[in-house]
Amino acid sequence: MNERRVLVVEDEQTIAEAVAARLRAEGFAVEIAGDGPSAVESVRLRPPDLVVLDVMLPGFDGLEVCRRIQVDRPVPVLMLTARDDETDLLVGLAVGADDYLTKPFSLRELAARVHALLRRVDRAASNAQQILRLGDLEINQAERRVRRAGVEAHLTPTEFDLLVHLAGRPRTVLPRERLLSDVWGWADASGTRTVDSHIKALRRKLGADLIRTVHGVGYALEVLP
Repeated sequence: MNERRVLVVEDEQTIAEAVAARLRAEGFAVEIAGDGPSAVESVRLRPPDLVVLDVMLPGFDGLEVCRRIQVDRPVPVLMLTARDDETDLLVGLAVGADDYLTKPFSLRELAARVHALLRRVDRAASNAQQILRLGDLEINQAERRVRRAGVEAHLTPTEFDLLVHLAGRPRTVLPRERLLSDVWGWADASGTRTVDSHIKALRRKLGADLIRTVHGVGYALEVLP
């Protein structure tokens, strides 16, 4: 089996090399990019299986990197952000990041998040039914493509997984904590704003009427089967 490829985008050389060394020890093939333009070029030339992406970068920042690399081919992104930089975190989730770690972080935790993200993508692919249709919503799980009213929407890997999870239980209100557990694999409720940000992204891409909010509880897919 070929090595899974990870691109580490980090301008602080000490951090980049430490992350790369840990991921190589975990069995990944790792490349490093130190600025925004070289990160985008690396993804274009050698598409990775996952990107570890710092927000603060020279050239252009990690948010712009995330926007650009998600245009042609969705790729899982683990974003690194400062502990008190909530705005960048929420924007990062909105432009296509799948998970995040706040600095300082442990290398063990980072490796665990990388493995979890890749397992989630693999599991979704292996469990995929061919096509799921709910009203005017069509989800091709084998190809990981989504259309609503015949118009294709470009979703990130986590947005796609979240939509499939909601679509498997249409009109059922799913608590944020359950979504975090089932989709992200998180055992606690500390990441509820992550769920909220991905729901906002799905509404923006597929229509505001797609998902209903039950305040204080969670979300339900409203497209009729």
